[in-house]
Amino acid sequence: MNRIRQVNLSDIPALQELYQHTVLTVNRKDYTAEEVADWASCGDDTSHWGELFEEQHYVVAENEEGVIVGFGSVNDDGYMHTLFVHKDFQHQGIATSLYKYLEAYAQERGAKRLTSEVSITAKPFFEKQGFQVDEEQKRKANQMCLTNYKMSKQLY
Repeated sequence: MNRIRQVNLSDIPALQELYQHTVLTVNRKDYTAEEVADWASCGDDTSHWGELFEEQHYVVAENEEGVIVGFGSVNDDGYMHTLFVHKDFQHQGIATSLYKYLEAYAQERGAKRLTSEVSITAKPFFEKQGFQVDEEQKRKANQMCLTNYKMSKQLY
């Protein structure tokens, strides 16, 4: 059973590692080695994580041992910036638990719909949650532009 809690600044090193290792391994099936390396490097800037924590409601999922196995974020308007699950804990319901928590959080704050920019890898997951593709786009990671999707879901 995983526990979901609000993020702390002290979690940043664990989140950086989870984010980078997940992008470099899980997303490798849909992106080139160069693309995932560029994308993973976006997690290097520690101060940027703090800025994201100010803009979004970030939560982490921890397992029984207190290991962070996933994290996600949403703002009061329903924009989900992040949803990542540790590369070693894929397909265990962690993303679904985080997603449901974030959707409820956004609904409680009056969001009428959820929006996100979703990787090729995450697109099937978001479709299962009821999202639709609004637009395919090229989005700058660090230096390279990668394909992803603007997706949305009506809440009411």
